[in-house]
Amino acid sequence: MFPKLISIGSFFIPTYGTLVAIGFLAALWVVTRLAKRAKLPSERVTNLAIYCALAGLAGAKLFMILFDFKAYWNDLGSLFSLTTLQAAGVYQGGFVVAFAVALLYMRRQHLPILATCDVFAPGIALGQAIGRIGCFSAGCCWGLAAHVPWAVTFHNPQAAELTGVPLGIPLHPTQLYESVADALIFLFLYLRIGRTHTAGAIFGWYLALYSAARFVIEFFRFHEQGLHLGLSYTQWISLATLAAGVTLLSSSIFRSQPAAFARGRAS
Repeated sequence: MFPKLISIGSFFIPTYGTLVAIGFLAALWVVTRLAKRAKLPSERVTNLAIYCALAGLAGAKLFMILFDFKAYWNDLGSLFSLTTLQAAGVYQGGFVVAFAVALLYMRRQHLPILATCDVFAPGIALGQAIGRIGCFSAGCCWGLAAHVPWAVTFHNPQAAELTGVPLGIPLHPTQLYESVADALIFLFLYLRIGRTHTAGAIFGWYLALYSAARFVIEFFRFHEQGLHLGLSYTQWISLATLAAGVTLLSSSIFRSQPAAFARGRAS
């Protein structure tokens, strides 16, 4: 693929980082647009998005280190290497840390927690859909060896150097599997949020749909950390977030108060 968008000598602009930035901007545009429809304060919502992005990056790196602790412990210098800095990290770890930061910020700024989470959900899915294309371009998060017509084979030595992806072997394009799943989740959530719903239902749908999709896709993905009781760390986290999503959806059934968003749709 094309891990380096622009390369001048030893300096280069990574394709992955560029697409992640584009994904964040696209997500921010969707979130602020939905926040206006829901009559939430745009400035505070924008600040929240920025804080969540920073916390998510830190959390993704933290969980990546925790998941592969032995390797980093044996080579502490690698913690500060360019490879670690450029690594995508663990999305669920980033999500957990970002969500914790978001809860603190929403409570402090007196933002309605469930309604705010709802307007963020479609944007998160869109950002993920774009960001996973960046993963594909870089070669990270690669899949298992495959003998299917849509298998992809990496040949770029720069991709192998940056991410460790095996070259010359047909692989499941797990990055694209997730990108497509995220895009479909975004479309569903964006259409669903414009209809009458109780606060928290849209976020519940996001947690349930993304967790289920990620759980399945993980079976086709290569895991450097191996499996634990038959599942990857990411799958165990997905089961927890799936349960949280189902719980949120179930509890929304008993809340008859519709979200302000559905009552005040913008033209």
